[in-house]
Amino acid sequence: MKVGLVGVGRIGALHAGTLCDLPGIDTVLVADADPGRAKVCADRFGLTPVGSVDDLFAARPDGVVIAAPTAAHAELVGRAARAGVAVFCEKPLAPDAAGTRAVLAEVEAAGVPLQVGFQRRFDPGYQAAKERLRSGELGRLHSVWACTLDPAPPPAAYLPTSGGIFRDCGVHDFDAVRWATGAEVVEVHATGANRGAGFFAAADDVDTGHALLTLDDGTLASVAVSRYNGAGYDVRLELHGSLGTAVAGLDARAPLASAEPGTPGPGGAAYANFAERFAAAYVAELAAFADVAAGRISSPCGGEDALEAFYVADAAELSRRENRPVRIEEVRR
Repeated sequence: MKVGLVGVGRIGALHAGTLCDLPGIDTVLVADADPGRAKVCADRFGLTPVGSVDDLFAARPDGVVIAAPTAAHAELVGRAARAGVAVFCEKPLAPDAAGTRAVLAEVEAAGVPLQVGFQRRFDPGYQAAKERLRSGELGRLHSVWACTLDPAPPPAAYLPTSGGIFRDCGVHDFDAVRWATGAEVVEVHATGANRGAGFFAAADDVDTGHALLTLDDGTLASVAVSRYNGAGYDVRLELHGSLGTAVAGLDARAPLASAEPGTPGPGGAAYANFAERFAAAYVAELAAFADVAAGRISSPCGGEDALEAFYVADAAELSRRENRPVRIEEVRR
């Protein structure tokens, strides 16, 4: 199988290292807006650099992995669709819901498989938590807690194009809540705060946000996101049921410490970033895409899933700005 990789920045380089080791993939073509960077990455992993995205599509790959900057996602996904090529794309598919719907319409018309990069669905802990809920072990689900807490903020230049903290960080948690519970979000009430660097407010963003989600079965879910978690990278999903609780992300490297005297915490070195925390998930995610591109399975995370998570993020941002609950049906318009 021949796979193309577009974009070799931070996440693209991570995918390059994964693709080179996946069984069944014989050739990985690498393209980037900076051909020199593409060659450096390709040489590092023993892949095949190409001069441009045009050259990559001219080589007729079986699948394309898009890890380019967000602004290029919609065009690249559309191009893959028109070429009849299975496509994997990091979130988001487009900067807004309208753009996402347009991309999905093009993909559907072309009839090509699309997988979106919500890697938490492939994390062993997240999968185990979902299975414990599905099996009935937890009883009736009443509360969900999810968080994405970064150890340090991104560069100031990143914020104006990030879409805001709920679309950039919280969208992963919103997808995880939908995926794990099997329920849909019907209402969001969110707020945010800025107590860190001034460049968040300058970008009309916040450095910390909380969102309360009401699901269609009455379950309540709380999502917390922050750019300032000095203890380390902390990403968890907690499912609280009438018979028990399952927690994904509570392992030896969770950056948590008990305040109870004489009670030890996890104790391991905290995860430094998403690449460390979700290393196994990223491999499983692209292995699944290889199966999608080969026609062995259907997409485990399609475009409609990405759109639903985007709606929740839109509702959270609108709620934060207007300080009121927002129904999901309001942002679908």
